[in-house]
Amino acid sequence: MSGFWQRRRIPLAWLLLSRQPLRLLVALAGICFAGILMFMQLGFRDGLFDASVTVHRLFDADLVLMSPRSMSSISMSGFPRRRLVQSMAHPDVQGITPVNWNFLLWRNPQTLTTRQILALGFEPGDSLFTDPELAAKAKALTSRGRVLFDQRSRNEFGPIAKWFDEGRIVETELAGKRVRVAGLVSLGPSFGADGNLLTSRETFLDLLPSNPPGSIEIGLLRLRPGADPDAVVRSLTASLPNDVKVFTKEAFIEFEKNYWRSSTSIGFIFSLGAAMGFVVGCVIVYQILYTDVSDHLPEYATLMAMGYRLKTLLGVVAREGIFLAVMGYVPAYAAGQALYALVRSSTKLPVAMDLPRAVLVFSLILTMCMGSAVLAMRRLVDADPAEIF
Repeated sequence: MSGFWQRRRIPLAWLLLSRQPLRLLVALAGICFAGILMFMQLGFRDGLFDASVTVHRLFDADLVLMSPRSMSSISMSGFPRRRLVQSMAHPDVQGITPVNWNFLLWRNPQTLTTRQILALGFEPGDSLFTDPELAAKAKALTSRGRVLFDQRSRNEFGPIAKWFDEGRIVETELAGKRVRVAGLVSLGPSFGADGNLLTSRETFLDLLPSNPPGSIEIGLLRLRPGADPDAVVRSLTASLPNDVKVFTKEAFIEFEKNYWRSSTSIGFIFSLGAAMGFVVGCVIVYQILYTDVSDHLPEYATLMAMGYRLKTLLGVVAREGIFLAVMGYVPAYAAGQALYALVRSSTKLPVAMDLPRAVLVFSLILTMCMGSAVLAMRRLVDADPAEIF
């Protein structure tokens, strides 16, 4: 029995932290606040990038043709449709879909206010999205003046989905012309577009007569099974004129993300916000641990006089930092999940918790606490038992 007590380790780090519950709660609140701030800033940043390619991910395509003058989804330029037809000469190209892409004014049929909505025009018989249900819904677009409305669009466009599900005839104005909602699709808003709709190219050109009939903004290419997309990209780039660029689908998605990441200040702002949360957390934890070490210098000096090595006492402070990191992270993670759900329901942006971000924030909090512990240890290293007593 005496051997058990001799081998039993005293949880000194935990006892030092819990000795003053109010100070511990203040420290945990500070760490939790810093964690929530980092979760929200990084979540908004990543959600922005993911939302910018909501439609891009849904395209049924292996390769994408686009004008070299196009900067992003909010600044698309046209190129000759015949370039898409010319690409069919490649033996690995199995199918094509010309797509018109532009923002048009949508009138809310309830409030009569107008708002920009992203309109995609395509041939109803072509494959546009990977959603197998779209082919059946697209048949309704063969009639002129018909559109498919994105039911995940923001509420500012009106209760379109609710009215349609109730069996009402939903008509409104698009680009100043009368259109009827012939069905619903589920795409989701992006950072550049609060809502989406699909229509036929015929209706699209009626709504936007200034758009040349032989011009398109996006060209989708589907390759035969087993084809190498990168090899086809190189081949088409060499054979097609320089008024069109060829991307793989992944490169097309990355092209859009790069615009928001490098051509705007939004990504930098959110990253800076996360960095500020990290700095705030460091200051709070350092103050707590430094005060704790200072208040217990006589006790540490006594342990050093009894023969405890400095390395052992430094380990106590390090364990305090680990305890603070773990206890502060758990409520921050729970609050982050709740706030993400609130943002999704309010803005319909794809802000969600994922494993890489959860691990990243925990690593930042752990680094924050351990870095503060290292700085607080300097007070202990400088301590001289003879001076303290």
